[in-house]
Amino acid sequence: MYSYIRDAWKNPDESYVKELMQQRAPQWRKESVITRVERPTRLDRARSLGYKAKKGYVVVRTRVRRGGRRKTRFTAGRKPKRQGVKKITPKKSIQRMAEERVARKYPNLEVLNSYWLWEDGKFKFFEVILVDPNHPVIKNDPKINWICEKHHRGRAFRGLTSEGKKNRGLRNKGKGAEKLR
Repeated sequence: MYSYIRDAWKNPDESYVKELMQQRAPQWRKESVITRVERPTRLDRARSLGYKAKKGYVVVRTRVRRGGRRKTRFTAGRKPKRQGVKKITPKKSIQRMAEERVARKYPNLEVLNSYWLWEDGKFKFFEVILVDPNHPVIKNDPKINWICEKHHRGRAFRGLTSEGKKNRGLRNKGKGAEKLR
């Protein structure tokens, strides 16, 4: 079952996914920016990133603007070249921004991981997997109870999620990776 879902999401333009998302995206745009969902939209991706259908796991859909950083124009005078308004991009990816915003909304939960869902002309949609470190089911599960330890608090803000490590250049090791970080 998961292989079929994965194949459909690999090329969304050629499968049923595009049609489905074109129906859902307008509805998502009308909803609030951060919305808790009952179950993951991409079950294969969620499970590969650590999601389990048990108590203590929460899935949240969020949307973030597309494009570079929105920087305000200075009121003080200077050359247009020196204003530094256009073409300035943050070092954080949009997915990492999404994780951080969700983590602020749910301060009692920890971000486990996140994945891309859909994008249109204006927004990118992501689903973020959250875990409740104080839930007894999570505390008693040896595969996930590492997240209950206090040094895992605020992982999204410290770049300890998969996307955070990717942005910090920790996927590349050894010689040649010096300038990445």
